[in-house]
Amino acid sequence: MIHTANGMISTPSSSANAQSSGLKTYFKTPEGRYKLHYEKTHPSSLLHYTHGKTVTQVTLAHLKDKPAPSTPTGSSSSFSASTGVKSAAARWLGSGNGNRALSFVGGNGGSKSISSTSRIGSLGASSSSNSLTNTNFDGKGTYLISNVGDAIFISDLNSQDKDPIKSIHFSNSNPVCHAFDQDAKEGHDLLIGMNSGDVYSVSLRQQLQDVGKKLVGAQHYNKDGSVNNSRCTSITWVPGGDGAFVVAHADGNMYVYEKNKDAAGDSSFSVIKDQTQFSVSHARYSKTNPIARWHICQGSINSIAFSFDGAYLATVGRYGYLRVFDYSKEQLVCGGKSYYGAVLCCAWSMDGKYILTGGEDDLVQVWSMEDRKVVAWGEGHNSWVSGVVFDSYWSSPNADGTGETVMYRFGSVGQDTQLLLWDLEMDEIVVPLRRCTGGSPTYSTGSQSSHWDNVSPLGTLQPASSIRDVPKISPLVAHRVHNEPLSGLIFTQDSVLTVCQEGHIKIWMRPGVAENQSSNTETLLSTSSKDKPSLSSKIGGPIYKQ
Repeated sequence: MIHTANGMISTPSSSANAQSSGLKTYFKTPEGRYKLHYEKTHPSSLLHYTHGKTVTQVTLAHLKDKPAPSTPTGSSSSFSASTGVKSAAARWLGSGNGNRALSFVGGNGGSKSISSTSRIGSLGASSSSNSLTNTNFDGKGTYLISNVGDAIFISDLNSQDKDPIKSIHFSNSNPVCHAFDQDAKEGHDLLIGMNSGDVYSVSLRQQLQDVGKKLVGAQHYNKDGSVNNSRCTSITWVPGGDGAFVVAHADGNMYVYEKNKDAAGDSSFSVIKDQTQFSVSHARYSKTNPIARWHICQGSINSIAFSFDGAYLATVGRYGYLRVFDYSKEQLVCGGKSYYGAVLCCAWSMDGKYILTGGEDDLVQVWSMEDRKVVAWGEGHNSWVSGVVFDSYWSSPNADGTGETVMYRFGSVGQDTQLLLWDLEMDEIVVPLRRCTGGSPTYSTGSQSSHWDNVSPLGTLQPASSIRDVPKISPLVAHRVHNEPLSGLIFTQDSVLTVCQEGHIKIWMRPGVAENQSSNTETLLSTSSKDKPSLSSKIGGPIYKQ
């Protein structure tokens, strides 16, 4: 697709280009049309061969209305003075879980500069760039953080410019994953995990104030792979963790850090006796980072996600297992195996009752925390499922608050370039009971644990389910949204964001939003974590079908 100068596709010529490439600029749902509003992409000067080194992940970062001290505000700034939307999943592609406010402690977010011997490269930035500030930055807004090749790009969500407003380049390694702490008041709120295993924490506001192309004020963890030299695969803040964060690696290990402790230290852990078993080892010294190592599995941990209250941590990996842990107790609660192949992504419902997973079996699996089982399979993708997330901002068009049926809306994207939207009404799911010895399974409607003759014992990893034992659901919408394989999606109050592996981002406005937009976009795109509605919506009518 050919982009216009401002990233819009609404002009006749751009619409023609979209149609000629086989991509429509809208898709229909029972509540109306979702329309492609504008797009974001990386600079055209970025060499194409660098794309394949990493898969693009996107994080949505909302900086609260708190102008940075001693930073002038430019009236003609390209950084729009607008508030924005915190995604229910922004982690959460990351990613960013809704965390408690974090205080500014230690050396985090200070004026510390990266030395010339650092692994961070400047790629054209002058040696004095760290001393220059961006006088047009007004200290607030909603931003998209994406990685493409050897760079991190930051775009203004509420600007229709397709090009990023900030780029940060790395010389010896590529950024792979990132996470933003929505509620951090001071200090570092952005984490970046590298292909080399290195981890950085920085202040997003400080990066936007600086005009250079390298990180400023960064804390450097696992420097040069001193603790673990395998690739970072997923990174997230611990909700309510007072600055704690977790980094997963490709060797099956996960490390817990605290940003208020020294980035470097003598962190040595006990030898892993059995690579096939889960184990936790704590650092010998309390002042070092990381403070703990969790050995999760053999093979890569592909994704991790906290429940929104921070009580549980889900991990998925190369050998096809979902594992759910009680984070504070450091105990395995439940989990199970995919139908086939690796599991690539996972996401929690806002109420913590359900977990979505997707992977190489082309299925979206719905796991119930109450039953500790798979309760539904979503069939609709033609290739690997690379991203799943619940839509916490959606409610049924006929919701009146009087019904007793709970409905969820969630989305998935895959390497088949498709976005799928699903409606999940729990009372319509048929749940197979346990198979009696020598007999056939029986079925009952609903997914409450009372329907099982016994729930799986705590800490049990279930084998792969049989096809006939799991209820099947079909997508409400299947729409090809990009020309390249997709790597993730984010739901906001007013839009759906999709991203492909090549680093192109599309913003699809929800029904009614585009028509009602005014010049005051900050009002339309404003929300906060305390305003987020409950994911489950009460409805009085039946679920919508295709």
